[in-house]
Amino acid sequence: MASVSSSRNHSSSWTPKQNKLFEKALAVYDKDTQDRWDNVAKAVGGKTVEEVKRHYEILVHDLMHIESGQVPIPNYKATGSSSSKRQQQRIG
Repeated sequence: MASVSSSRNHSSSWTPKQNKLFEKALAVYDKDTQDRWDNVAKAVGGKTVEEVKRHYEILVHDLMHIESGQVPIPNYKATGSSSSKRQQQRIG
């Protein structure tokens, strides 16, 4: 999500750990949860309610771009290549 990191200043940057806590908190505290953003901010730690709301807005914006086809899907290499099979044979 390059647009997420480029749209924030350094003082409000998010660590990978905070992003994972944010994702988990969104799963626990859905849109019907009372005081959702307070709970999400507490779960993440070190972020204000306004920061988590903004982070969510950016996430939704990025998802809209992905779903509309404006962001190309990466072409990942298939796992289980012959070189990885050879490494497994050496180990085992």
